[in-house]
Amino acid sequence: MAGEKNLETLLKSMKPQHNIGDYVFCITDDLKKINLEEIILIFKEQEGTTVIIKKELADRLNLDYSFIASWITLTVHSSLEAVGLTAAFSSVLAQDGISCNVVAAFYHDHIFVDQKDIHKAMEILNHFSR
Repeated sequence: MAGEKNLETLLKSMKPQHNIGDYVFCITDDLKKINLEEIILIFKEQEGTTVIIKKELADRLNLDYSFIASWITLTVHSSLEAVGLTAAFSSVLAQDGISCNVVAAFYHDHIFVDQKDIHKAMEILNHFSR
C-alpha cells in the first residue's frame, strides 16, 4: 500500500494530530527493562540505543533526558519516497523559532516539538490545510 507522494496534496491533507502527553528521548543499554508496548520509537546508533517514551515512564525507570517534547502526528499516509514534506513544514516552523525532531514511520510522519511550542506548532501546521 503506497502512500501519497504529491507534495501539494500532502500539505493540504496532512491534518496534524496532537498526541497528548510529555515525551522524552533517552539512551539505554538495556531494552529489557522497558516494556516494548510502552516504547514509541527505538533507534540504534553507534553510541547507544535511543528510545522515545513517555516522560512518566522515563522518570519511573530513572532514565536521563534533557528535552521534554510534545508529539504531533501528520495523519496523511505519506509515502516514504515523498519529496519535500519535511522541508516544507520544518522551514515554516523554523521561521517561528520552533525546532522539530521528525520521525518518518511507514504510514505517517511524526514531529516532536518542545512542549512550550505545541500550540503555535499546531496552528502553523493546521494552516497548511486551509
